[in-house]
Amino acid sequence: MKKFCLAILIAAGLHGSAVAGFAEGANAYNARDYARALKEVAPLARVGHVDAQHLLGLMYYMGRGVARDYKQAMLWHRKAAEQGKADAQYVVGAMYYTGNAVPLDHKAAIGWFRKAAEHGHAEAQHALGLMYRYHAAGMPQDKVLAYMLWNLASASGNANATEQRAAIARRMTQEQIDEAQALSRAWKPGTPLPTQSRSGGGAG
Repeated sequence: MKKFCLAILIAAGLHGSAVAGFAEGANAYNARDYARALKEVAPLARVGHVDAQHLLGLMYYMGRGVARDYKQAMLWHRKAAEQGKADAQYVVGAMYYTGNAVPLDHKAAIGWFRKAAEHGHAEAQHALGLMYRYHAAGMPQDKVLAYMLWNLASASGNANATEQRAAIARRMTQEQIDEAQALSRAWKPGTPLPTQSRSGGGAG
């Protein structure tokens, strides 16, 4: 379970913006000019620019351009998450899962992971898959949903999900694999993920 306990995506969401100040701030961040990045990004974050909020949250989390402050990291990521930023939703979920700057709350963590996963966020899909596979954080064990989620994450390039999918496939019947594949094909980003399967429940 440690594999997803905050794999912060440094480059996440740092491209494409109509706001010139944010583009300059993101470029400065990527060039490791954190003082300039902070100067450009912080004012935008304060007026509700979702990508700026996410980047400012990363800066506080990593201690880049500012003193490391997990409470501020959570504050800014939460603002971006509430606006629908999937990368920020994933980070908020991970911070709740580990109890970092907030009381440990697995129910809240699952809720935020699911929001991000439903936006197509591969790391969140991988995390939910682990929870279904290992009956973690109060989630029911469901091999079909784990396979489905890892199938989706693998299609987005998540290598850990590819490995997990191969491992669990050896413990599944052909009927279960077929159901997982069908669920994967039927799901579209932006729509709810299934919460139970027909054949995947139970230990094993």
